[in-house]
Amino acid sequence: MSTESSHPSPKHSTATAAPTAAGNPVPAPQAPALDPDASIGRLVHGATMDISTLIRGEVELAKLELRASIKSGGVGVVFFILAGVLFLYALTFAFISAAEGLTNVVPRWLAYLIVFLAIFVVAVVIAFIGYRMVKKVRAPTRTIETTKDTVAYLRHPTQAS
Repeated sequence: MSTESSHPSPKHSTATAAPTAAGNPVPAPQAPALDPDASIGRLVHGATMDISTLIRGEVELAKLELRASIKSGGVGVVFFILAGVLFLYALTFAFISAAEGLTNVVPRWLAYLIVFLAIFVVAVVIAFIGYRMVKKVRAPTRTIETTKDTVAYLRHPTQAS
């Protein structure tokens, strides 16, 4: 009576995982063949190789997913830029329309001057708000202090404070 199985050994499996970033397939993890006579060194080596293969596969999968995400994000940024340009053109026509609407009440030159001054005042207010917000930004003092401490320690490790 034979103790061998009629199934192929897991070592000879041809299953593969997703292709790598270079297009080469990463071998799918294989169940190790049970060898009761294997030394501890051989078992550790096999486990190390399996972990290495698993990590390589995970890194390749992350690369593929990130590439797809970056491509999609890049296309989205292009669409936002196009929308912004079109918005600026539309805004120009909105201001012209506002000035032309005012020509029913005041002379044309005054209507355009009023629209210009309104836009100018809004721009100044927005710039002032932005300036105040930027002025509130402070240097990362805790990070600077810990970095200085680290540098001091690395220069003189025996004089730790």
